[in-house]
Amino acid sequence: MELESYVRALPKAELHLHIEGTLEPEMMFALARRNGVALPWASVEAVRAAYAFADLQSFLDLYYAGAAVLVREEDFFELALAYFARAHADGVVHAELFFDPQTHTARGVALETVLDGLERACVEARARWGIGARLILCFLRHLDEEAGFATLQQALPHLSRIDGVGLDSSEHGHPPSKFARLFARCRELGLHVVAHAGEEGPPAYIVEALDVLKAERIDHGVRCTEDPALVERLARAQVPLTVCPLSNVKLCVFPDLASHNLGQLLAAGLKVTINSDDPAYFGGYVAKNYIDTARALGLGRAELRRIARNSLEASFVSAAERAPWLARLDALGEGEEGEGGPA
Repeated sequence: MELESYVRALPKAELHLHIEGTLEPEMMFALARRNGVALPWASVEAVRAAYAFADLQSFLDLYYAGAAVLVREEDFFELALAYFARAHADGVVHAELFFDPQTHTARGVALETVLDGLERACVEARARWGIGARLILCFLRHLDEEAGFATLQQALPHLSRIDGVGLDSSEHGHPPSKFARLFARCRELGLHVVAHAGEEGPPAYIVEALDVLKAERIDHGVRCTEDPALVERLARAQVPLTVCPLSNVKLCVFPDLASHNLGQLLAAGLKVTINSDDPAYFGGYVAKNYIDTARALGLGRAELRRIARNSLEASFVSAAERAPWLARLDALGEGEEGEGGPA
């Protein structure tokens, strides 16, 4: 089986996916027309030409401008369903979607509108393709903690529909400890906790995410290698890292995929997963992230299965729900135990 087919055959979970970041330019323009929203670009081609990012902030500026076209429940439903169709083709059996309510409520879009559309798409995805899904509400770290508490207050009537909370947006100058009280409250409410750390921010941000926020997964985390003691800690505790290789290259965290430290993280025994982050902006959904990374770093099939297994084990699902996916994964590995080298 060739690499592309093998990767798509691997049952996998996607754990680092911003649903607003799946907004393809074609849908962006269609929704802009439908909702009467003016865009700062004249065409689909002009939008794609703007995808030359110097850093995280230059991406975020464009990301927030594009998100302005998302207004109605139907918009969020169509956005998420389009993602699930691509995810199914890539072999995703479970997805835990990040969404940024503050991006929308600041424009007068009710949190309930966002949730209704996303939840309806999750239900449809399970019915059509058997994909499991969870929703993770992310707080924007460039805003203050009080704004986060206001969003949490809006979310309280809907907590049965939300599985966890995360922390995203620009890292520079916004350490996880800035949100210590907010995340403590979220934990009291029984919500899972994840946090972006160690993408542009230093290893100390990863430590804060673990010690202050009590994060169960670290989103990105690639700068952990600058702190050997932290690498040992992450390996010992098997803290999942939701790594996004194409995103890291597009946002200049690494100059190219061949320079990415994912292989180093695997060799150190870390629980690494591969994800697509904001695939409409970064040039590829999850299968392309697996395929391109495998080629660039010479990953073999055993390593790809390990990464897929990590993703399933790191997901917020029950052991019973996870078991058939792991069985399918094991079946793909039968007879390949001695295989090594590039896939």
